[in-house]
Amino acid sequence: MKQSPKFDKVLLPQKGTCIEVEDDQLQVPDDPIISFIEGDGVGPDIWRASRRVFDAAVEICYSGKRRIEWMEIYAGEKAKKKYGEWLPRDTYAVVRHLHVAIKGPLTTPIGGGFRSLNVTLRQELDLYACVRPVRYFEGVPSPIKRPQDLDIVIFRENTEDVYAGIEWKKGSQEAKKIIDFVSRELGFEISKDSGIGIKSMSVFATQRLVRRAIQYAIDHKCPSVTLMHKGNIMKFTEGAFKEWGYAIAKKEFNDSTIAESELSSQPGGSAPKGKVLIKDRIADSMFQQILLRPKEYSVVAAPNLNGDYISDAAVAHVGGLGLAPGANIGDTIAFFEATHGTAPKYAGQDKINPGSMILSGVMMFEHLGWQEVADGIVRGLAQAIKARTVTYDLARQMEGAKEVRCSEFAEAIVRHMKEA
Repeated sequence: MKQSPKFDKVLLPQKGTCIEVEDDQLQVPDDPIISFIEGDGVGPDIWRASRRVFDAAVEICYSGKRRIEWMEIYAGEKAKKKYGEWLPRDTYAVVRHLHVAIKGPLTTPIGGGFRSLNVTLRQELDLYACVRPVRYFEGVPSPIKRPQDLDIVIFRENTEDVYAGIEWKKGSQEAKKIIDFVSRELGFEISKDSGIGIKSMSVFATQRLVRRAIQYAIDHKCPSVTLMHKGNIMKFTEGAFKEWGYAIAKKEFNDSTIAESELSSQPGGSAPKGKVLIKDRIADSMFQQILLRPKEYSVVAAPNLNGDYISDAAVAHVGGLGLAPGANIGDTIAFFEATHGTAPKYAGQDKINPGSMILSGVMMFEHLGWQEVADGIVRGLAQAIKARTVTYDLARQMEGAKEVRCSEFAEAIVRHMKEA
């Protein structure tokens, strides 16, 4: 059993047991300690509602034989007040120790101030895979005719691409040096009034992301993995992402996968039974594909920026970010999160849709191996929406809906779980 570390300003709960990792597998006790960050803005509202659902679901499924012991850790505004900094070392240390965490949205100013806390967490903890499932719940308003046809899981690389934050301001000495170097040594002219950013993609980061996407498809019996890229223009970054993705499929999953190019002579291009089809699509085409031919896509693996764009575009088809779960996953750590912003104008109003965090909790329980809890929450949420008992963001688009508060939506989910 691991030795309990000492933290600066937080303590492990007296009750509960730490999750262990053996041979890269989680060893989950019946009373795991799981850390949480409330988040900024509407974070406290949606966390209270979500925790109510989580605790109720565990109790309903296991009748007291299992429970979660929650431990609050800090990032964002609460961390600034408690530690004098936005992202203290305590937070990293606790998450590394406990392996599983969940959080609300965190403040990140646009165009200045401190760097994105979300990006910093991902990079500091090497949470290289951003995983975002997108699915439809009956009754949710949608701008497309058949939203139920869209059911995908997006694996977005988290550590590289332009999100790595390697950039310099227009007019800075660093920008001038790079512009001069590129002109003098490489023969490319860049306007001298440019800001400069570096886009890098490596074999290592690409292949561990694609490896996880393929393994997910195999484990969940998904028909395909699509590599989304802009390799027709950026041949040595995005194009390389595609090539490296195919290479890892061939090298490590040859018995379980087949490349689309190998099926070109077969009518319909269907993979043989038991094999996952590996294919690729140009990024701009992919946005059209999920509108016109959504049934052809199940798992999508994408570089950082593409993955961000396609995640938000896809969830717009099935209810918006209020129902968009997400997880940032590394080899031994998983951080689940609400994927929307802090919405400060709604803070403290008990109004915002908690669905994003609740569904992120579903992913968390699946990660723990508590599938009964995950399934129960999904059923309760689906029934609440079907009954048109929803928060304002959905109610304003649903005829005959009863608008309820954030906390009341949580209670409706719990009620439907108990009735199931």
